[in-house]
Parts: sequence; C-alpha cells; structure tokens
Amino acid sequence: MSRVFEHSVIDWVGFRADSLVIANTNGGAAMLSQLMMIGMIFVIFYFLLIRPQQKEQKAHTALLMGLQKGDKVATASGLHGRIHEVGSDTVVLELADRIRVTVDKVAIKRKTDTASSSDSKGA
Repeated sequence: MSRVFEHSVIDWVGFRADSLVIANTNGGAAMLSQLMMIGMIFVIFYFLLIRPQQKEQKAHTALLMGLQKGDKVATASGLHGRIHEVGSDTVVLELADRIRVTVDKVAIKRKTDTASSSDSKGA
C-alpha cells in the first residue's frame, strides 16, 4: 500500500529526486535560455514599438521647427488654417478672412497638401 501512495505522490508532485539532479546540472543553460528569450522580446518591442515612435517624434519636431508664415496646417483637433504668425511656443492660425486663433505649436499635427490648390489654379 505504501508503494501505491509513493507513486501517487510522485505523480501529483510531478518529479522525482533524480530529476532534480538533472535539472541542477542544466540550470545554467536553462537560465541562459530564459535570458535570451527576454532579450529577444525586448528586441522585438524595440523594433515594433519604440523605434517607430522615436522616428515619428523626430519628424514631428522637425515639422514644428520648420513652420513658417503662410503654411497651411491642420491641428490635432481638426482645425485647418494658414499660419499668420509664428511665436516661440504658439502659432496664430487664420481660419478664414480675419478669423484668427492662437494654438500651441505642439497642436499642429501636419502640413496640409498645397498640391490641391495648384491643381485648381491649373484648371
């Protein structure tokens, strides 16, 4: 009866003492394998998430530094207008004739296409 109990305990726990000895001899390799997996996950996160975000941030900073009077821009909130005045941290947008609003530079999302206005001039 004790032999049956011994086998059921081994099955329940899932290992024997001799398997612990084998695991200890390969412990360094297992740890190295786990560290390599963590490193691979970090590399994947870097190339899929971190690097593209950094590139986008650099492009947005270059856009903000290159803003000039007369550029057509769109803000993050959806306002479209022409830059009337550029300050250090703010931009005055002219939305329509004599309708001007002041927005933060960081709110400028993109420059709008000027190709559409040149197409209408040619037609």
